[in-house]
Amino acid sequence: MKHNPGFTVIEVLVVTLFLSIATTVLYMQKNDIAATHRDDTRKIAINAVYYNLEEVYFPKNKNYPLEITDKTVTALDPALLTDPDGKKIGNKDSDYRYEGINCTNDSCQSYRIRADREKEADFIKMNRKH
Repeated sequence: MKHNPGFTVIEVLVVTLFLSIATTVLYMQKNDIAATHRDDTRKIAINAVYYNLEEVYFPKNKNYPLEITDKTVTALDPALLTDPDGKKIGNKDSDYRYEGINCTNDSCQSYRIRADREKEADFIKMNRKH
């Protein structure tokens, strides 16, 4: 009997199974890395807004704004006010939320700003005690 140099069905199935498992693991890792990157982007944006409010807005106005727009936080790249999904802060579906606290008209005594994150708990910053 002559030996055929090809692969057996079992060998082909084992290789196919191995490649399928490896592809699944790599895909899951890629998704985790992308989610972590989006979470880091959210945290950077919230910190930028926080420092803009504390270092620029409050010293000038002696209060905080009722809402955040590119006109209230002028020392900030306006792109940072848009979450990774493309929704601006203030939009009800945005990952970013700003809440003015103890407000009268358009001026607030304090605030809370937060970002919804995918891999960790919400990232929350509150005003400094002035």
